[in-house]
Amino acid sequence: MTVPAASVIVPTRGGARRLPVLLSALAAQDTADFEVLVVVDGDIDGSEEEVKRWRDLLDVRTIVFPENRGRSAALNAGAEAAKGRILIRSDDDLEPLRGFVSGHVTRHAEGPCGVVGLTANVLPETPYARAYGRKADKRALAEALALPPERTWRLWAANVSVSASVHHKLGGYDRRYRRYGWEDVDFGYRLHAAGIPVVVAPELIARHHGASTTTAVRALRALHSGAAREAFEDIHGRGALGDRGPEGGLWNRMVGVASTLATERTLPAYGRAVDGLARLLPAEVAEKLIALGVESAGLAGIRYPQRARAAF
Repeated sequence: MTVPAASVIVPTRGGARRLPVLLSALAAQDTADFEVLVVVDGDIDGSEEEVKRWRDLLDVRTIVFPENRGRSAALNAGAEAAKGRILIRSDDDLEPLRGFVSGHVTRHAEGPCGVVGLTANVLPETPYARAYGRKADKRALAEALALPPERTWRLWAANVSVSASVHHKLGGYDRRYRRYGWEDVDFGYRLHAAGIPVVVAPELIARHHGASTTTAVRALRALHSGAAREAFEDIHGRGALGDRGPEGGLWNRMVGVASTLATERTLPAYGRAVDGLARLLPAEVAEKLIALGVESAGLAGIRYPQRARAAF
């Protein structure tokens, strides 16, 4: 049996409209020495049929769960079925560059490591994007690229890779994570704890088409991400993240007060109001109001994780 250099594992739920952009980019790679495994986490929109349309252009297979099992289960199922030496994880809303697959493979040539490709959000012209989103994304990318090696594990997310042997050594993604996002941070932390370096590869940055486009969506994601942190701290301890505690100052007091009001009901209303006012307010004021909603939502998720109830 021919062993491909890489397997691209794509977890998806409700991704039929997103997948064509990703699959088109994968079909245009500068190498054919890879396979694609799309794991459909409960087919609610015909995602399996969409993937089948690409079989003449790609070595692509599907694994279809009969019901929603969560992203950890989907990633693990893809890894178990993969044939490639390197396992590349790609979310279904990415548009990678032409050298995405070969670049990930090359980064593993010098020994065991985890590779982080990062993502760049593609934002439509909205009040959120103009006042806050693009600036926040630029800051986040600069901060990610400046992280010291001992902190890069925090970046494990949508565009990453490890060897199949390392993935199996770690036991895959932890299925105890069912809330938004922290199965990634957990995997990155376990790589770091095992002494496996996590390397940031700026040349592998992929365009991200699933970014938040409104204040309401961004704040709700912050709420759910904050709530998911609870599982990480239960498993690894509160000191594992190495975060500093809340600092003083007027802004942090405002965020703390606002967090007491941040719920799945209040955040959408707040977001709509701020986005509606953003065109009329000075840019600096609009940015601060959006930041207040996002930061207070994240803090609310940490302090009151039970508020994150809806599937997200």
